[in-house]
Amino acid sequence: MISVNALSAPVMENPHNISASRIYDSQNAQAVHMTLRPGEALKRHITPVEVIFYILEGRGVVEIGEERKEFGPDTLIESPAGIPHCWYNESDMVLRILVIKVPRPVSATKLL
Repeated sequence: MISVNALSAPVMENPHNISASRIYDSQNAQAVHMTLRPGEALKRHITPVEVIFYILEGRGVVEIGEERKEFGPDTLIESPAGIPHCWYNESDMVLRILVIKVPRPVSATKLL
């Protein structure tokens, strides 16, 4: 059995300059634990694979394509491959999201 504590996993370098830890990485999928502090946001980008977001804590605004909506805990949001997307923490609380990429990306995310 393999287990990983997302809150103590090493933070990886990323172009968004936010706290993100890769907590699962296989040839088939990746999982990242992402934390956005109040006022933080991702840079708008395109991921070459499908992305599933699951909000663990807090409230955040997600943009996928032309849609923009706020969501809270225990919500799953799908983001299709090749569609621009972004997250914003416009609240005064920490926003924690589990990010699952399927299949595992073989090419880089494109910042816009």
